[in-house]
Amino acid sequence: MDGAGLPPAGSAGRLVGREYDLGVIRGFVDEARGSGGALLLSGDAGVGKTVLLDAAAAYARDVGMRVVRAAGVEFESTVSFAGLHQVLHPLLTGLERLAEPYRGALSVALGLAEGAPSDQLLVSNAALTLLVQAAGECPLLVVVDDLPWLDRASAVVLGIVARRLNGSRVGFLGAHRAEEGTFFERGGVPDHHVRPLDATAAAVLIQDRFPALAPRVRERLLDEAQGNPLALLELPIALSDTRHPASPVPEVLPLSRRLQAVFASRVTALPAPTRSLLLYAALDGTGELGVLAAAGADPTGVRDLAPAERAGLVHVDDGTGRLEFRHPLTRSAVVELSTSGQRRDVHRALAEFRADRPERRAWHLAHATVGPSEDVAGLLEQVARDIVRRGDAGGAVAALLRAAELSPRGYERSRRIAEAAYLGADLTGDLRDVPRLLEEARKADGGLAGPLVAAVAAAHHILLSGEGDLATAHRLLVGAVEMQDRPYDATDTAMLEALHNLTWVCHARERAEVWEPVRRAFGLLVPAVPDLLALSLDAMADPARAGRPALERLDALLASLDRERDPVRVIRTAVTSLYVDRLPECRTALRRVLREGRDSGSVTLEIQALVFLGRDCFASGEWDELERQADRGRRLGEAHSYQLMSAEFRYQHALVAAARGDATAVRTLTDEMVLWARPRGTNFLLSSASHARALAALGRGRFEDAYRHASAVSPAGELASHVPAALHVVMDVVEAAVRTGRLAEAAAHVAAMRDAGLAAISPRLAMIVNASAALVADDADAIGLFEEALAVPGTDRWPFELARVRLAHGERLRRAKSTTEARTHLGAALDTFESLGARPWAARAGNELRATGLTVGPAGGSGLASLTPQQREIALLAAAGLTNKQIGERLFLSPRTVSTHLHQLFPKLGVASRAALRDALGDGEEA
Repeated sequence: MDGAGLPPAGSAGRLVGREYDLGVIRGFVDEARGSGGALLLSGDAGVGKTVLLDAAAAYARDVGMRVVRAAGVEFESTVSFAGLHQVLHPLLTGLERLAEPYRGALSVALGLAEGAPSDQLLVSNAALTLLVQAAGECPLLVVVDDLPWLDRASAVVLGIVARRLNGSRVGFLGAHRAEEGTFFERGGVPDHHVRPLDATAAAVLIQDRFPALAPRVRERLLDEAQGNPLALLELPIALSDTRHPASPVPEVLPLSRRLQAVFASRVTALPAPTRSLLLYAALDGTGELGVLAAAGADPTGVRDLAPAERAGLVHVDDGTGRLEFRHPLTRSAVVELSTSGQRRDVHRALAEFRADRPERRAWHLAHATVGPSEDVAGLLEQVARDIVRRGDAGGAVAALLRAAELSPRGYERSRRIAEAAYLGADLTGDLRDVPRLLEEARKADGGLAGPLVAAVAAAHHILLSGEGDLATAHRLLVGAVEMQDRPYDATDTAMLEALHNLTWVCHARERAEVWEPVRRAFGLLVPAVPDLLALSLDAMADPARAGRPALERLDALLASLDRERDPVRVIRTAVTSLYVDRLPECRTALRRVLREGRDSGSVTLEIQALVFLGRDCFASGEWDELERQADRGRRLGEAHSYQLMSAEFRYQHALVAAARGDATAVRTLTDEMVLWARPRGTNFLLSSASHARALAALGRGRFEDAYRHASAVSPAGELASHVPAALHVVMDVVEAAVRTGRLAEAAAHVAAMRDAGLAAISPRLAMIVNASAALVADDADAIGLFEEALAVPGTDRWPFELARVRLAHGERLRRAKSTTEARTHLGAALDTFESLGARPWAARAGNELRATGLTVGPAGGSGLASLTPQQREIALLAAAGLTNKQIGERLFLSPRTVSTHLHQLFPKLGVASRAALRDALGDGEEA
């Protein structure tokens, strides 16, 4: 807690020099009482944040609010959800009124019940609901001091809650030191910076509290304290011998040392039994008076605490019955003044006292243990397993590293360090310590090959960091897997993680032979290959040849994906869905992972979710949203040295630039991709760059370039083996081959599509196969094939691909002199291209429409003449009173597409609603 120019709690007095701060806080409390909200106080240590929190709590009670208080505790910073328990403990009587998912999530997170762990977002929503429920009876103010000392899980949850309090009658007021980091995500929460007292207020404070100070001492203290209230209040006590005019003032006494000396001196003045009790309270950290029973004290009388209470070092909150240190430095002083042996004895006693709390018991035993102990190390490892399932990867890393320190054998030490490195890379996205940890793991195992989990962690580091050496990652993973005892255990987490990573590495290399070790390993897994792992081989290795059973298993998995709470499984399901056009079914779950990744600070999850949502946005025509997401993903990737991920976002930007005709951007982005990917053997990025270049060339009518780039991904006449991107360019290869006179190659490519059964994979590919066949067929057969392509249900999920097929169909109809039908398809294609901003494609469609004898206004014009034929038809039907659904049924469009066209044509006609269409169209006809 901080001093702030306030006499000790319980004495008369006033805050000095804090009128502005009090005005801000009271205004916040008044607003929160009616509509909720959050505010943070930041400032230097000792500047007065805690006393301002006290003032806020007192004012809130005066205006009829209920107040619950909590504070971060150094020891509890490793105990998952300890801070959240402090906040919610006074409200737990309302737990039974929560819906079952929320009640269960909180009960498990707070250690009140056993059960399946919940993700942090569900816990956050449950905590928010409990707070709002309590505020329904009486407006509520949550006051949390020392945010940096909150355990990571609590900080993340409370950060989410604080950002969602508007309109709730719940206020959140927290405090943190400006120079200290915290897992509490402060973005979006207003922050009031508490500044030191000005010279006038500082002089008033020290004169009021210490009127007997010699003038020269007072001036020296004012100069040294620099307006810090805690220093102003505490230093005179430490310098009591200088109050006499003749006493010298110490020349060099840095503020931090002076303050520590102040607290130490006040603690050493206490009787030994009191210091002993304070050491128990400091090392336990919960504030529960019952814990003092572990010291042999009476938990009801605690008479030995009285000297510390009289000295103003601690107090017992009458409302909660908890012991609170008045300043964290008091707790630090208590601990530092004890011997290491005393601390170990206390931790040992606390471990016995906390026998019913496995996590706390394990940590106390860890602090009490000096030499290696496999028993304690095993307990801490189990703690890590438990808390990672509760969503606290950071806490799990800390537990594993301490377990490694206590491991008696090299192998176990190596394994635990490596697993900590893996969790750090995979779940938290923090790569900074990975190389150091992996080196420690290697040395701990005597420099031998090392455990499987070390290989997984190393591969993660290689893939996510700037190295990106896929060949090394592949060799490392294959070697580690093949060193394991056979048959392989299909329930071994490390083995499954290694194989998941290996399949991704193989996918990125796009070479058939690198998959052979994966197939061998799958054949050795018993009792069976897990579903997601099997699908990664069936739907990702060579999706052009994915069998129907695999697709049926994937569809069954996708049917329940919205209920899947494990974000890693969501991401892996999206990976298997990417090339077989199932990403739309992953959208809801991916958006949830994205939110959770942002809220919890898990960079890896956020970036991975952005990757697949971006791919889905391109397919669905939401290109502006894709650009925003890819910008964020690329910034995150570059900030954290995720070069491989950054290249993926370059690809997404390049696709939009290609479709929209920005040739310069395509060239720049793909050159960057190729420059990074080629020396690393990252072939999927080379294919991606070729895809973007082919699309750009097709739009601009540079068909020779388009053929060269598209066939670099998959040569004409074959679907390249184990090159998933071949499914993205099947029509590109055919169209470019036809346009450059390579009819035999185009026909061979269509035959390869049919032989592989691509049409059975997805509606998009069914449409593309028929359209590609139409491109190489004679006029008599082509029209029927195009009609089959456009009749495939569900293809409006891919508007750009659909518009390309309509354009090709319209072009063939125009050459066949079917002018009216050609206009219908060309107009529909033009509308879509214009709505997407695909300028070169819109220009192609517009030119074809003009060739039918139809006048087409320039894109972006106004008036009736600016409408495409389809827009005009939609406008006339809407003016006649038809609904979007009725219009869609007549024109074979989805209601959503009709709605999009209406919103595009309203500004062209200068109207804002359907009601004004009739007059606008009437005026146009008369003109």
